[in-house]
Amino acid sequence: MTGLDFLLAGIGLVVVGAGWAVVATNQVVRAGLWLVVCLGALAAEFLLLTAELVAWTQVLIYLGAVVVLLLFAVMLTRAPIGPSPDLDRKIGPAGIVGVGVGLGLGTLFSVAYGWTRYDLPAQHGSAEVVGGPIFTTWVLPFEVVSVLLLSALVGAVVVSRGSK
Repeated sequence: MTGLDFLLAGIGLVVVGAGWAVVATNQVVRAGLWLVVCLGALAAEFLLLTAELVAWTQVLIYLGAVVVLLLFAVMLTRAPIGPSPDLDRKIGPAGIVGVGVGLGLGTLFSVAYGWTRYDLPAQHGSAEVVGGPIFTTWVLPFEVVSVLLLSALVGAVVVSRGSK
């Protein structure tokens, strides 16, 4: 194993730990901030895998838009900022399900791929390689997702205004 493998594993542990903190906390704002840590560490994973375009898209879209939208939604809807009793969940069953899913996915990936090394294309993270299929083969799903995001934004504005 190389130093890059250890770095990927270490940052992966940060992603998993921050993801667990998002689920385990009973404060909405803290969950949003742990989500920032989780998504930022995931962007670092993409950078280590030399997928720069995907990493910066992760930073711009998820960190720059989704988390800000989440925090603005909390502020606009006047949701409780402190601990909420309705966010207290039984961690035991969720932990069992999470560990089971993690072990299942780990087993699936290790059986499917093992420790086989695959050669990557010369430009596997460039804008040309990623953007080409998005704007040729995947144009319709790309536009459907943009309409879905727009409708979610309009819905958030309507819900935040409430009835008068």
